[in-house]
Amino acid sequence: MKRPITRLFVANRGEIAVRIVEACQKLGIETVAGVSDADRQTLAARMADRAICIGPAPAAESYLKMEAIITAAEGSGCQAIHPGYGFLAENAKFQILCEEHGLIFVGPPASAISAMGDKLTARQTAKKLKLPVVPGTGHVDTSAKVVRFGREIGYPFLLKASAGGGGRGMRVVRSPEEADGAFAGASAEARAAFNDPTLYIERYIERARHVEVQVLGDACGTIIHLGERDCSIQRRHQKLTEESPSPVVDASLRARMTDAALRLATHVNYVSAGTVEFVLDLDSMEFYFLEMNTRIQVEHPVTEMITGVDLVAEQIRIAAGEPLSISQDEVQSGGHAIECRINAEIPEQDFAPSPGRIAEWEPPAGPGIRVDTHCYPGYVVPPFYDSLLAKVIVHGQDRDAAISRMADALDRFKLKGVHSTLPFHRAVLAHPDFKHSRVTTQWVEHKFRQDVYRAGQTL
Repeated sequence: MKRPITRLFVANRGEIAVRIVEACQKLGIETVAGVSDADRQTLAARMADRAICIGPAPAAESYLKMEAIITAAEGSGCQAIHPGYGFLAENAKFQILCEEHGLIFVGPPASAISAMGDKLTARQTAKKLKLPVVPGTGHVDTSAKVVRFGREIGYPFLLKASAGGGGRGMRVVRSPEEADGAFAGASAEARAAFNDPTLYIERYIERARHVEVQVLGDACGTIIHLGERDCSIQRRHQKLTEESPSPVVDASLRARMTDAALRLATHVNYVSAGTVEFVLDLDSMEFYFLEMNTRIQVEHPVTEMITGVDLVAEQIRIAAGEPLSISQDEVQSGGHAIECRINAEIPEQDFAPSPGRIAEWEPPAGPGIRVDTHCYPGYVVPPFYDSLLAKVIVHGQDRDAAISRMADALDRFKLKGVHSTLPFHRAVLAHPDFKHSRVTTQWVEHKFRQDVYRAGQTL
């Protein structure tokens, strides 16, 4: 059933809020930006047709305040709410609350969010569909159970938060002696981040790549994929650099991974944009299901750059009851895209946050270069939220051309006033391991940083 959207409430902040506003402008939809006290002067607030304060700076009192967001959306005459990523984007209760108030939630139904949001439930679903799943366990609630399971499946292994994401609530356990500390740390972090301390265990794959498949589904039952992204450049399980297509995935492996992603999405009747994530064992070249993210991803622009499909606009059209604007046969991928996340952090101080006022801000521009950002000269980077300043995305005819273009773009990025990860990304792109696709998900922490320190470099 079609439900026209003429005004949309943006329930997020930062670059994704700007991205949503831009997509709405493209579709001729008015926007209302929900902002905290700390975000009244953000670019999204300036670009939207209207901005409404939804609470104080702390996210728990603003961007996570469901009732305040619903009230602001209803009071401003919006028909829909786009949650972006993070905050309430994968909260089934919020999706239900939106529907109860007659507001369209731009995302999947609560049933799909619930089915995939809990990692243990998602693993069980994947097993039923005979998708390859990393060997592991069910719920573990004591460190003694951690030790027992360690004896059964072997070391090393990962302790993971069932409700987790973004690398939080995760610990690598390499011996029984590490069990107590790892269990206490992971469960406490999971409780603080997700209000759910539930943990489970997965075998730890030492030489792994992180590969994910972008899917799109509409209310008519059509589900397609738009290829894969490689997100193996990580720090503490948090993505730093992404690219598409993956340089280590061939046509046969790609077909198997995308088929697995579509089977899972079809099983849960998935609607909207979503991402099915896999870990690829480089020793066996076998892949295993990790999780499904039921939202738009931070790294969605690399897929947009190689396919030409506007994923956020598709999300909004789907939410309004429109069918997908593209079929699987019409999806065409061309060239290679790379994204670097530019954060306000100090790489040489273990990526410590660097809030403050931006004195100079001049992102690169030119053919094949895209910058998604909410920053501008004089903008004050607040200490309350994620430190992401911008995403630099480039497109080239092949991977070598994309690497060259990204290196040039990063060199031309002028930023003063706060520390950033620009030097880190420049060093990664120049490293022969990256150029020759020899990285793993542990490469940054184990190999890259050692090479940098050995060479006496500073980032």
